Amino acid sequence: MSNFINPLLIGNAAAGLLENNNPKISAKHLACAGVSTLIIGAVLKKTGHNKAGNLLAGLALPLLTSACYKKFKAKKSENVNKSTDITGNFYEG
Repeated sequence: MSNFINPLLIGNAAAGLLENNNPKISAKHLACAGVSTLIIGAVLKKTGHNKAGNLLAGLALPLLTSACYKKFKAKKSENVNKSTDITGNFYEG
C-alpha cells in the first residue's frame, strides 16, 4: 500500500518526482523579474501605494537569490569533470 500521507517516506522515487516538476525558468529570466519587481515596487512607493510597493519590493530578493543559485549551480555542474593543475589551468579529467 502506498503512503498517501507523506510521500517523502517512500524514498528516492518521490525525490525524483519532486525534482522533475520544477519549472524550466532560466537564471536570466529570474534576474530580470527580480530587477523589474524592485523597480515597479519603487515606483509604486513614490506614487503613494506603499502596501503594494512593499509587497512587490519584497519579492525582488527571493527572485534575485534564486537566479544567483541557478547560475552558480549551472557553473558547478559545468565544471564537475574539470580539474586544475598547480598553475590553475583547467584540464579534462
